[in-house]
Order: sequence, then structure tokens, then C-alpha cells
Amino acid sequence: MTDMIQGSIVALITPFHEDGSVNFEKLKELVEWHIANKTDGILVLGTTGESSTMTHEEDDSVVACVIETVNKRVPVIVGAGSNNTATMLKKSIDYEKMGADQLLLISPYYNKTNEEGMILHFKTVADAVHIPIILYNIPGRTGCSISEHAISVLSKHPNIKGIKEASGNMSYAMNISRYLNDDFVMYSGNDDIIVPMLSLGSSGVISVLANILPEQTHELVKKYLDGDTKGSLALQQQYLDLIHALFVEVNPIPVKEAMNQMGMNAGGYHLPLTEMSEDHKELIKQRLEEAGLL
Repeated sequence: MTDMIQGSIVALITPFHEDGSVNFEKLKELVEWHIANKTDGILVLGTTGESSTMTHEEDDSVVACVIETVNKRVPVIVGAGSNNTATMLKKSIDYEKMGADQLLLISPYYNKTNEEGMILHFKTVADAVHIPIILYNIPGRTGCSISEHAISVLSKHPNIKGIKEASGNMSYAMNISRYLNDDFVMYSGNDDIIVPMLSLGSSGVISVLANILPEQTHELVKKYLDGDTKGSLALQQQYLDLIHALFVEVNPIPVKEAMNQMGMNAGGYHLPLTEMSEDHKELIKQRLEEAGLL
């Protein structure tokens, strides 16, 4: 599966048992549920998947489980990023061998680097693998943004096929939209601005919301791409308060809390992530009730 996805790509959570171990049975169940509910692609080991709190062995086991369970029914994107380019390169090669359809690669957090280093960080992996790469721009997490110049260079690489734009900066998104074409696409990384990002030419969203509303998130994007922009906007507005609640604390704490309240048994967290405040739990409950999910 090398075609770039149009639609809703779920940034899949990683469910845990009470002892903190990965709940693989629940993970398989979630994959089947997403496929049955029109999710267009599955991202594993994204920010929402808590890979930054898991061991490399846990990462590899989760990837293997998802790829095997999906069995080529929808594309699987694997987050293989690191602030260490050599580590990112090894993970990317390993995940390609394991059967990943695409890779999501983040900018080098903490290190930050200069312009040339930023370009080489991604180019090193793009030169070594044979599956599509999606860049991941999320400066709120990394402390560094992928510059417009770097996008102009990287978008021309035959293996770099897209960007997950999660800065929330519509001016930046507008500027890089000039580099979109059949060979380089953009995905919204923010659920609260899916429709505005689609208006700039995005192909869809890599979504936290889709963990609890997969079919509705799929429909939101499909309506827009089919020309029903008013219907798409209405869905965006309908779920806006819920979306905001899912980010009242750092992702993925609120979405796992929402899933647990819905009886989906997402489990807890790995430190430094932990339970959210009681006030915020009540807010999640209220928003789920308003959305008809409780």
C-alpha cells in the first residue's frame, strides 16, 4: 500500500493492563473496531500511542501486533521518529522490514539543529527506505519547527510523500500548502481545525478524536472531499466542545479517560503520564454525554 491516504487516520492509543504491560488483546480488538467503523488508516506509535513512555521492545511488539492484525486491510503508518537520526534510521528500516506501509518521522526534539541538519535528519532515512515518509511538524512538543525552506527541499524527495502539520498555525500551513501536489500531501494534526486544513488542500487528518468517533471523523473528511463543505463544517462544529475536552490535559491522557468512561478499557498510563484531575474527568463525562456517547 503505497498510495497516500485520503480521510481519517486514527492516532491509535496503546491500551495497558493495570500492571502497565501492553494489553495486546484489547489492541487487536481496537484495530478490528476501527476497520469496521471506516477508519481509513491506522497510525501506531504516534504521540497518542505513548511510544515515548514505552521501551523499544514494547514499541516493536505493538507494531508487530497491529501489522499482523490489520493484514493489509488498511494502511498502517508507524511512528519511527527520534531526536537521534541514527536511532530513527534503524527503527525505520526495522519497521519497513516488519511490514509498515508508511512511516511518520518527527523533527529532532531537544537537539533542534540548524537548517541543514533538519533536512539531513529526514533525508538520511528517506534515502535508506522504500516506503513513503510523512514528516511530523509539532513544535509545541519538539521545540523546533520544520521551516518552509526545509519543506520546499524535502517535498521534492521521491520518498517523502507528506507532512502531518500539528502546529495549529494556519499561516504556516498556508505557506507550506504551496508545496502540495500529487506527490506530497498534508494531513491536519489538530482535530479542531480539520475543515480549515482541508480548505488548504489537506488530504485528511491524523486524529485523536477518531479513537472514540472513528466513523464520524471519517465522514467529516469524506463530506468535504466530496464537495459537501457545509455538512463537513457542521460535523466539525458539532464535536468541537468534545475535541477541546480531549486536549484539556496533555494527550493522550484525556482520550484514554474518555475511552475508559465509555467502557472501552484503554487502561492507564506510563509515567510521567498519569491520571487526570477529578474536575477534568467530570468535564470529559459532560462532553461525552452531550455527544451522546454515554
